[in-house]
Amino acid sequence: MPGRGSGSGKASAAGDRRSSGYDRVILKLSGEALAGQRGFGIDPRVVDDITDEIRAIHDVGVSLGLVIGGGNIVRGAIASERGMDRVSADYMGMLATIMNALAVQDLLEKKGIDTRVMTAIRMPQLAEPYIRRRAVRHLEKGRIVIFAGGTGNPYFSTDTAAVLRAIEMNADVVIKATKVKGVYTADPASDPDARFIPDITFHEVVARDLRVMDAAAVSLCRENDLPIIVLNLDDRGAVHRAIRGKHVGTLVS
Repeated sequence: MPGRGSGSGKASAAGDRRSSGYDRVILKLSGEALAGQRGFGIDPRVVDDITDEIRAIHDVGVSLGLVIGGGNIVRGAIASERGMDRVSADYMGMLATIMNALAVQDLLEKKGIDTRVMTAIRMPQLAEPYIRRRAVRHLEKGRIVIFAGGTGNPYFSTDTAAVLRAIEMNADVVIKATKVKGVYTADPASDPDARFIPDITFHEVVARDLRVMDAAAVSLCRENDLPIIVLNLDDRGAVHRAIRGKHVGTLVS
């Protein structure tokens, strides 16, 4: 299906795009989402639920790419804070995202969905190397593409990787699925006075240091007019409703 900048009649405002739904989407999942209540590793029952949600999105004809973090296995930034070389730690984190991608691919294909894992770090025995034109072709053929290995470079988060792939794929939106309803004025887990923000601009996100995504990711979105929707993955059907144009979570534009 057509995506951003591909002649699909892109609306002039992010709000207009949201009201009419999205054709091509990059869904960013945290690695922790795959761990469930355990907080580490991969819980097959949780992955089964997540892939049911992904299948529902795919079944309505949305062109879908996934980026999955690796925090359920290893976080490069945290490992480096504890004495590990930052570059080595970040590469370990990239490998963790590939493990997660293979787990999600396995469940999706067992449910009859044609899926490709493409890695920024070459490991041809496991997955295809990331080649932009090939990835676009997979999406055009209705396959779900899981972009793994981050950007292939240390010091860049999987949030930045998700935004970069969204721009390269001409996606209409990046959806970041989290553990909270959307963006708040403060951390709702620790501040009872934190207020939910349904809509906010990129400038406000940076000025108020709301940490929706890291600064590099937000900057890329702002420069390329790429909206972000932040929503709660635990809210069953939330991603599907957001893609179809319902007002779910927080729109950053």
